[in-house]
Amino acid sequence: MIGIFKTNIGNQQDKQAMIRAITTSFEVGSCHVDLDDCDRVLRISDLRVTENIIIDFVQRQGFLCEILE
Repeated sequence: MIGIFKTNIGNQQDKQAMIRAITTSFEVGSCHVDLDDCDRVLRISDLRVTENIIIDFVQRQGFLCEILE
């Protein structure tokens, strides 16, 4: 499954920290945050947990996270 989320991750440091947190906490294929997109899209491929688990995890790190419609 591919997870695509809207976030408020705003800089390179936060981006790298979030990618590192996700990839060390979950089995995923790849993880990317597009800082140039207005929705700061977080895209996770080969997601093996539910989207709600990722949303909760990212929010506990202090960021907005919701499914991108």
